[in-house]
Amino acid sequence: MNQALLKQCTPDTVHIVVSIPKQRAYLMLNEQIVIDSPVSSGKRGHSSPTGHFTVMEKDPNHHSNLYGDYVDRSGRVVRAGVSARIDSAPSGTHFAGAAMKWFLRLTGEGVGMHIGILPGYPASHGCIRESAEGAKLFYDHVKVGTPVAVGDY
Repeated sequence: MNQALLKQCTPDTVHIVVSIPKQRAYLMLNEQIVIDSPVSSGKRGHSSPTGHFTVMEKDPNHHSNLYGDYVDRSGRVVRAGVSARIDSAPSGTHFAGAAMKWFLRLTGEGVGMHIGILPGYPASHGCIRESAEGAKLFYDHVKVGTPVAVGDY
């Protein structure tokens, strides 16, 4: 993180670049890197979309409506790591979407940037996972409308 550049940033002057090959996200001020953070993009069969996007929504406590767990009335996980589209709910359970804290929505289909596990390679269902520190920093320094480029940078 470049503290001197960070002090110059406003949500109106920054943009994000996500490098799929490098598994890195950069908060940029013009062509200068302000924050360089590791990410985990979409795995084979669930690749992160590439191209030019804008932040469509900011949600500090977002939850997935597709991936999560089936839990019982007391909140105990009965079946973990499910897809609400594919896996049927065991009797007496309901779907609890996976937490996606500091969510920045990039597509209408639900792909975004948020806190997640960073194994060092593409491992998500399409989203750009970030560290807790990185996700909060990006969230705090962008606005709805901030440009985001995802690709072979």
